[in-house]
Amino acid sequence: MYPFSKNNYKKFFRQLSLLLIAVFLTLPFIIDSFGRSSLHRLSEFNIFFADTTKPVTKPKKAGTTPAEGKQSIVNDLKPDTVPVPATAIFTPTDSLPTVKDTVIVDTLNMPKMSADSLDARVTFKATDSIVLRFKEKRFYLYNNADVKYKDIHLTAARMNFSQETGILEAMNVTDSTGKKQGRPILNSGDQETESDTIRYSFISQKAKIFHTKAVYGEGFVHSEQIKKSPDNTIFGFRNGYTTCNLDTPHFAFRARKIKVIPDKIIVSGPANLEIEGIPTPLFIPFAIFPITQGQRSGILPPQYTVNQQKGIGLENGGYYLGLGEHLDLTMRGAIYSYGSWGLTLSPTYRKRYKYNGGFNIAVATTRIGDKEVKQDFSNSRDFRVTWNHSMDSKARPGTNFSANVNFGTSTYNTYNTYDYATRLNNMMSSSIAYSKSWAGKPYNLTVSMNHSQNTSTRDVVITLPEASFTVNTLYPFQKNGVSGTPKWFEKIGVAYNLNARNTASFKDSLFGKEGMLKNMQTGIQHQIPISFSIPITKNITMSPSVNYGERWYTKRIVRTYDSLNNKIDTAYQGGFYRLQEMSVGVSLATAVYGMYSFGKNSKVTKIRHVMRPTVGMNYSPDFGSKYYYNLRIDTGNTARAFQRVSYFDGSVYGTPAAQAFGGISFGLDNNLEMKVKSKKDSTGERKVKLLDGFGFNGSYNLVVDSFKLSTINFYARTNLFDKVNISATANVDPYQYDSLGRRTPTYAWKGGKGFNIGRLTDVTVSMSTSFQSGDKKSKQKEQQKQDIETEQTSDAQMQAQQRQLEMVRRNPGEYVDFDIPWRLDLSYSLNMSKSRTSDYRRDTTIFNQYLSFNGDFSLTPKWKVGLNSGFDFINKRIAYTTMYISRDMHCWQMSINLVPFGSFRQFSITINPKAGILRDLRINRTRQFQDL
Repeated sequence: MYPFSKNNYKKFFRQLSLLLIAVFLTLPFIIDSFGRSSLHRLSEFNIFFADTTKPVTKPKKAGTTPAEGKQSIVNDLKPDTVPVPATAIFTPTDSLPTVKDTVIVDTLNMPKMSADSLDARVTFKATDSIVLRFKEKRFYLYNNADVKYKDIHLTAARMNFSQETGILEAMNVTDSTGKKQGRPILNSGDQETESDTIRYSFISQKAKIFHTKAVYGEGFVHSEQIKKSPDNTIFGFRNGYTTCNLDTPHFAFRARKIKVIPDKIIVSGPANLEIEGIPTPLFIPFAIFPITQGQRSGILPPQYTVNQQKGIGLENGGYYLGLGEHLDLTMRGAIYSYGSWGLTLSPTYRKRYKYNGGFNIAVATTRIGDKEVKQDFSNSRDFRVTWNHSMDSKARPGTNFSANVNFGTSTYNTYNTYDYATRLNNMMSSSIAYSKSWAGKPYNLTVSMNHSQNTSTRDVVITLPEASFTVNTLYPFQKNGVSGTPKWFEKIGVAYNLNARNTASFKDSLFGKEGMLKNMQTGIQHQIPISFSIPITKNITMSPSVNYGERWYTKRIVRTYDSLNNKIDTAYQGGFYRLQEMSVGVSLATAVYGMYSFGKNSKVTKIRHVMRPTVGMNYSPDFGSKYYYNLRIDTGNTARAFQRVSYFDGSVYGTPAAQAFGGISFGLDNNLEMKVKSKKDSTGERKVKLLDGFGFNGSYNLVVDSFKLSTINFYARTNLFDKVNISATANVDPYQYDSLGRRTPTYAWKGGKGFNIGRLTDVTVSMSTSFQSGDKKSKQKEQQKQDIETEQTSDAQMQAQQRQLEMVRRNPGEYVDFDIPWRLDLSYSLNMSKSRTSDYRRDTTIFNQYLSFNGDFSLTPKWKVGLNSGFDFINKRIAYTTMYISRDMHCWQMSINLVPFGSFRQFSITINPKAGILRDLRINRTRQFQDL
């Protein structure tokens, strides 16, 4: 306790007497001081400790009136600062005086500033007490002291300041349990330093700090002593650099001396890696830790790996070259002991508010086996090119250009990728598109180039170019400025669509050769739809329509039967071929609602059924018969030896129907849902969907002699309990087939073998669901996701995100969410289709049934096991499977990734820090067993 607060009456009265004598002697000086100058602010060191014996006259600014040259000090006072007499000493038992009257300060009679005054205001506060000792020229703050000076903010349990030396000292305190409380924290700009003791000089703006922990980006520097220069450069003694945020970190790089240049770099001399306080044999002659924000060129360190086929190697090493705010280049390479190598160039470009994009050009040579043993030796040269480009929508309103290109050799993924998603995907596709819409006009233009490639079959399809021009629906009979209900002919709308396409299909071995252009197909399609609607009743609408179209081709296919070799030959004939088509029709649509109510005691209150039937009458003349001919597919003169085919099978836009159609089209869509009682809903009822949609559609041709009824399409879709997504489609052919698989004009239900609506030609069923336990941080993660989506991401950040996703796919065990105890995703698909073979001689049925599943669960809060696999029911084998085991070690993470069987068996174990700045400091052991 302080002397003034001790319970000693004799000593108290003796001190009180001395205090009254001192006040009596100094009272004339105090009165004189108040008469000549203003109150001093407690929150300013330079004014409070100023020499006030020699007044100084401050020159008056031009154009300043006497009223403008004065100000009220009360308006400048903060809640934690009050004016007090210069000789007062505040103790825990003192009461602070208050200011009741407004005091006017005359700026022309300000006191002269002393030589040791500061050049900026210092504000301070403390929770417990503030003690000033004028004879010692010292200033004390107790409990939660807080001081601000320029861009420096210092907090601590206790502080003291000496005016003679200009040194402010901040320190912590020890509580009754022996724990340190209120450690000093110094914030200078963006730099934060936490320590036991801080000594800061206001004169030299230097600081000496003891037992400190400073934060630099993702890293922390622990030092026994540091010296801080006026430019914030730091020199440390006995230091440790780590990315672990604990006071006693799990690991650190220990160095005797370091130098920190804020926002640039941390440099140290010889450093030793220490784990759990135990030094390791790993020494480095020097260490450089960049803490720079923004673009900087530099070396990208490689990763050590061991590959069963390629040998010992170094991967992903290279150089990053920053070429300014609009361009940069990343170069990475890989080299292996068996002679394989790879090189990747990744330039990116950007212009803010205009466009951004990037290339990825990769070449690789893979050598497997011994060159002397030819049957086991293979040498593959591969390449892959990707390009992405996007345009800011605000750069040129109405105009857009985008590119997403991905092509390469068929074996590139086989030898140069390791994640299961890339290996299982045997399709590569590209698209480059330009679109233009005219403001205030109904015109739209799109021009694109497309590419698709199957790496398994080595089939390549290139569309160059593809264009479409559309004119939106116009109403030529509609009058301008006419109010009221329009007449029926004013609702007639006319539109125009033009599509053009040039397509080439070939094997990838023919790329750039003459055979690439041999099978090129060119086509142009015109369509002019005319439509309008007429309401017949309140619930029924009639919609007549007329459609006219033409298809223009420059080549047709002629097939002939080679009886000598018993095969079909194909030839192409050039020219100009004009195909016409036309249709007229009218359709009726309505909706019918049905409701069934249950009793009061039933939990289900209502079931609602909605039916939406559609009926249409259509007529299309026979414009397509002349484009068909009978092709002999076998020897003999029987009907089975011939097949009806078209000259334009496989053309860009197909062939019009070979017969007239005049009939009825029909369809029925249904929706089924119910309402159940619920206390959670404000209405007392909750809506539950039973079937989102189910129904059928088809047509009946009245003008043909046979095959009048079309195939019937059935469909259904629902989401059960908002958890299980189910969808199914099926096409049923209502006619019978003979023993050779040919269609006959007899309905299926007339077969005499029980009721049969027809033959299934294709069926698709898919189901998916997902289950997971609760996530305590779900709201926080959702907010972070929204912040990322709303934040404008630079192109460099987008490239970094893409590389991060690639790392996630390649090493799933390193990127797991320990906040979710378990998770399970299931997906099931069933596909069946029947079609004729390419020689038209028989039917073929393709049947696929597949179940995929992936999930993970936590053995403990720090151990996670995951699996991604599936099962092929047709081939009766397990699909490509990956497993991982991950261990959260606070600032480090261990992961084991395993591909247990298949053509690409693999095992890897990785231990690495979580921080991105140390992502290359990893211990990795990989084994790959590739069956070729």
